[in-house]
Amino acid sequence: MPSSVLTPESVLKQYFGYDTYRPMQQEIIYELLQGKDVLVLMPTGGGKSICYQVPAMVMPGITIVVSPLIALMKDQVESLLSNGIPAAYLNSSQSGQQQSDIENECLQGVIKLLYISPEKLLSQGFQALLKKLPIDLFAIDEAHCISGWGHDFRPEYTQLNLLKQNFPGIPVVALTATADKLIRQDIVEQLGLQAAKVFVSSFDRKNLSLTVLPGRNKLTQVMDFLDAHKGQAGIIYCLSRSNTEQVAEKLTGSGYKAGYYHAGMSSRDRSKVQEAFLKDDIQVICATIAFGMGIDKSNVRWVIHFNLPKNMESYYQEIGRAGRDGLPAATVLFYSFRDVIAWREILNSKPEDEKRVELQMARLERMQQYAEAYLCRRRILLNYFSEQLTQDCQNCDICKNPRSRFDGTILAQKALSAVIRLQESVTMGMLIDVLRGSRSAQIVEKGYDKIKTYGAGADLKTNEWRDYLQQMVNTGILEVAYHQKYALHRGVLSQRILNGSQQVWLVKSEPIGIPKQNEVISKQSAASVKEHLLDKLKIIRKRLADSQNVPPYIVFNDHTLSEMVMKRPKNREQLLRISGIGQHKLDMYGDAFLIEINKFPPLQRLKNEPKKKPAKEKIDTYQLTYDAFIKGYHLEEIAKQRELSITTIQTHIITLWMKDYPIDIYSFISAQELQILCEAIPKINGLETKSKELFDYFREKYDYFKIKIALSVYAKKLK
Repeated sequence: MPSSVLTPESVLKQYFGYDTYRPMQQEIIYELLQGKDVLVLMPTGGGKSICYQVPAMVMPGITIVVSPLIALMKDQVESLLSNGIPAAYLNSSQSGQQQSDIENECLQGVIKLLYISPEKLLSQGFQALLKKLPIDLFAIDEAHCISGWGHDFRPEYTQLNLLKQNFPGIPVVALTATADKLIRQDIVEQLGLQAAKVFVSSFDRKNLSLTVLPGRNKLTQVMDFLDAHKGQAGIIYCLSRSNTEQVAEKLTGSGYKAGYYHAGMSSRDRSKVQEAFLKDDIQVICATIAFGMGIDKSNVRWVIHFNLPKNMESYYQEIGRAGRDGLPAATVLFYSFRDVIAWREILNSKPEDEKRVELQMARLERMQQYAEAYLCRRRILLNYFSEQLTQDCQNCDICKNPRSRFDGTILAQKALSAVIRLQESVTMGMLIDVLRGSRSAQIVEKGYDKIKTYGAGADLKTNEWRDYLQQMVNTGILEVAYHQKYALHRGVLSQRILNGSQQVWLVKSEPIGIPKQNEVISKQSAASVKEHLLDKLKIIRKRLADSQNVPPYIVFNDHTLSEMVMKRPKNREQLLRISGIGQHKLDMYGDAFLIEINKFPPLQRLKNEPKKKPAKEKIDTYQLTYDAFIKGYHLEEIAKQRELSITTIQTHIITLWMKDYPIDIYSFISAQELQILCEAIPKINGLETKSKELFDYFREKYDYFKIKIALSVYAKKLK
């Protein structure tokens, strides 16, 4: 179809397989088609790419996409090519000849979307090429990288203001998943966007469950989690490189398919591990924050933070790598105050100006408050991004397991008394040992066992005291003196609590279990699990993906497979109605999936589903023939079983094929025979040719079944 007659809606359906837009996509697309600059803030998995990919196909020229990572470019281009969209990328991984060939294709008008790094874009040679191209649009992905106030600043992005200077009439769309008001303003100003309309989508990823667990026995908890999420791909984020290797080694030794990824590895080794993860050859990847920005893997079902992230922006972006297909996904954060100490030491050791360090410390504090909260976590998370939730989410650990409160005044008085008697000089760990009556050498040596409150809290476990003391820090009863090796001091409320004029309420310390397999997934696919249909479709997807050397989700994502299982399409027309299947993918992959779907017996009824009284239905005689055929019965056997003539069964097969049922007609006629018969039809009477006429024309050489097949093929080609 020529680009001049394409509309945004026809592109959305034909190339991407979607009937409707996600929120804000349509408005953004039409702004860009009118030549206006736009800033887009959408959560990871919210559909940012569609916002510039659809206009790129509607407009006559080329769209230039600036992307920071090679992996991200490769992933996006593979996805576009699988949808039948001519796209390419230019980066340092290619030879000079490869780059030259792509540049020539751009000049010839073959390429619709060209992905490029900011460094390449700003080079003199490429700037000269740009001036020869009919550019319709510039798209700046990961636009927050331009801001020095952001968590992922990249100096090369600051030079992208040259685009507006050199190409003032071409619209620019800047896209990011994380940017507060300060960073948004920075993006607009630095890129020189003119009267840019800012679209801020909801940051609420409802399909993500949020859980925070105590950072104790983490490996055991991780293995329990993996056992509850068998076969599901996920990422474990760790604070240090050595940590990624240690966790991966432990998991591999326990029988899990795991790998590690960090910036200290060679480029080749990183690419190898990343490729294995993308292709579902390993289930778990243990990584530092160096991993993930270039990953568009839609079937990541969970993300675990082995350590506390340094700010809410990083946390939100990293958990956003789960559930990009819209299906339920789990996120788990292990929290320990030791992580706060580690981050503070890292931030203080960096040679940066005082104002920037203060900002980073404030962001770390907000992250700490989130991890220690006893309110709905989604409310806190969204509030950070200036979005209000009107009610609790019911999909975080706090909402699912409301904590009970108790009068903790006496506990607070014991803790404060001990802090004062220890002259506000000990850390939380030492205070707990004193309260519990530890006989460690350090306590005895320093005489801490002689103070009045020594052993006053022996009835509580170490973990319980840690939880309660942390709550006291959060509420101002105690303070952490970061400048004095994290010693605990009296807080602003301490005097009123000690003299009994203020009551203290604490949340009871209770063990929280690892989140189990998401119930929504279980309910959605309960019937398909019984029949193993979803597993079969994933095997087909993996086989097709491996044959084309692309990740499985490039073929179809999990959401599309789940919809196939639920709706059980019987032919190509029905398959095209499945979300995520456009014409190109239907032609490439459709028949393989239809054959597998139609092999399966009807899905069993879900548990607890009320039995319905069977309605009297007209029996579909064609369907009965088809059901027997896909089970492997020969046509003669079907005729005998159904007590019908062989001619009737042959007619059923031809009719089913005409209705796009996945039937291989070449099992009944050779390609050469079909060609000979089809070439004769226009010589006789074209579409009006009767079976008897064709039969006589070849002097009874071909039987009537082959003749009817040829007439049907001829008619279908002319439609």
